[in-house]
Amino acid sequence: MCGIVGAVAQRDVAEILVEGLRRLEYRGYDSAGVAIIDGDGSLARVRRLGKVKALSDALEEAFPSGGTGIAHTRWATHGEPSERNAHPHISHEKIAVVHNGIIENHAPLRQSLIAKGYRFESETDTEVLAHLVEEHLKTSDSLLAAVQSAVPELEGAYGTVIIDRTDSSRMVVARSGSPLVIGLGIGENFVASDQLALLPVTRRFMFLEEGDVAEITRKSVRIFDKTGESVEREIHESNVSYDAGDKGQYRHFMLKEIHEQPSCVYGTLEGRVSGDRVLDETFGNGAADLFKQVQHIQIVACGTSYHAGMVARYWLEDFANISCNVEIASEFRYRKSFVHPNSLLITISQSGETADTLAALRMAKQQGYLGSLTICNVAGSSLVRESDLAFMTRAGAEIGVASTKAFTTQLVGLAMLTMALGKYNGLSGTRLQQMGAALQQLPGLLEESLGLAEQIEALAEEFADKQHALFLGRGDQYPIAMEGALKLKEISYIHAEAYAAGELKHGPLALIDAEMPIIVVAPNNDLLEKLKSNVEEVRARGGILYVFADTNAQFQSDDTLRVINVPHIDHWLAPILYTVPLQLLSYYVAIIKGTDVDQPRNLAKSVTVE
Repeated sequence: MCGIVGAVAQRDVAEILVEGLRRLEYRGYDSAGVAIIDGDGSLARVRRLGKVKALSDALEEAFPSGGTGIAHTRWATHGEPSERNAHPHISHEKIAVVHNGIIENHAPLRQSLIAKGYRFESETDTEVLAHLVEEHLKTSDSLLAAVQSAVPELEGAYGTVIIDRTDSSRMVVARSGSPLVIGLGIGENFVASDQLALLPVTRRFMFLEEGDVAEITRKSVRIFDKTGESVEREIHESNVSYDAGDKGQYRHFMLKEIHEQPSCVYGTLEGRVSGDRVLDETFGNGAADLFKQVQHIQIVACGTSYHAGMVARYWLEDFANISCNVEIASEFRYRKSFVHPNSLLITISQSGETADTLAALRMAKQQGYLGSLTICNVAGSSLVRESDLAFMTRAGAEIGVASTKAFTTQLVGLAMLTMALGKYNGLSGTRLQQMGAALQQLPGLLEESLGLAEQIEALAEEFADKQHALFLGRGDQYPIAMEGALKLKEISYIHAEAYAAGELKHGPLALIDAEMPIIVVAPNNDLLEKLKSNVEEVRARGGILYVFADTNAQFQSDDTLRVINVPHIDHWLAPILYTVPLQLLSYYVAIIKGTDVDQPRNLAKSVTVE
């Protein structure tokens, strides 16, 4: 969830470290800091509360020089956001540490270290790691050996980089549950929590596996697995593009990414759909043989990805004739669950590093699933590497914390999966052809829906003084209502809830008054007439409704009902199309509220902690 960058080189690395942090700031922006071993062998540390710019400004006044350094941008877990809780943390001006994750047994370790004379300056769990490594260094012949001795004492998740000011020639890294990638240069090497941070300096990467510890120098990388054995990790050439430094004509990354969705969806489909069929190879080698055996699907995901899974359940059961359960990963992994015969586990994650989802996959591997498939946006991520099959959404780097294009491309991937499985489970050729044609039309319809932006921006003015909102949908639009509510609360800080519209009479009607806007998604499907009855229930109680409706749904605007006409689409893909107007609504309401759209308070992009 936080961002890590490290470097060991002949040149000064401060600018490389800070630029890496800028590229990872969407992962955490409570505070930022760097520690560099300078030419005199001293440890120069600069930390600042707030965003990376505050750190960058401070470094311009006192620019540390040196070829070995580490940097971190924080999303607070233990200890409030403050300069003293910011990373890097140090022990006796000797050991410096940056760390992602949570050391769960930090309290007893802290007490043990205090008893040995160590003094703590912060409230963080990370500082325990700095002192623990120094303690082990007293009886070890190298920093590597000290880290290898310290690691078995740690419980929890960590991705950590450690340097020792008495030896500027190396840094040591360890990974358990929190991702780290090594970037390979010429006469210099790097480490980061995401390859995006290192694209300005290298395109060659090695991904550390669970339990790995590595020693990195300018000219070498030595990796040891969790048993302490020396291992080789495959080198990957990255073709990832990254344009996060340029919002182009757009005011925010979120708006840019909303408008990128037509082209992103086109990219997700390109080369994967041929007429009435989705190529099985799209999902990985051996997908066809596995799909023929699937009788049940278990989807596991978090947040926005969970909403995508909820939509997919409707599709898989309706069109592919396969039973499907969907569960939040943080709940799934902590309960005893029943594994159906010939069940496929599907994980969904933008980053491929979501801690709870990754842990659920690892647990499921021991439970007898037929196989595992991940829907993911990041090649080389842990979920991609550890799943049997992988579908890459090709959305490109998403910088705005509130997910937009990652979500819609996940839905497209799940729609394609529905078709791929459906052909083995009685889905007719005629319907497959219709579904394939609808998919091909989707990018154009998404582009058309973006034309509603001006109308939605004007409508958003009516939300300026609201504190609460309700979102309603039926069938596969209920998860889209949930996603719309999530977006509004994430970036505008308006309290928003979503309900299946038929549930109104079972409690939520008590909330309805003129101060509670009701947002309704209303495609022209089999549930439209039922939905219209629910709308009338709200109007009868003085509610103000904002209905995003199919052009053929025959809603009429009046004093209590505002209608925004959405382009007509084959009803099975309506969840994807109706997502876009709700994203725009949330964006423009947030602009009126004056919130930080791209980096909303208390949130970060990639959730690599439990």
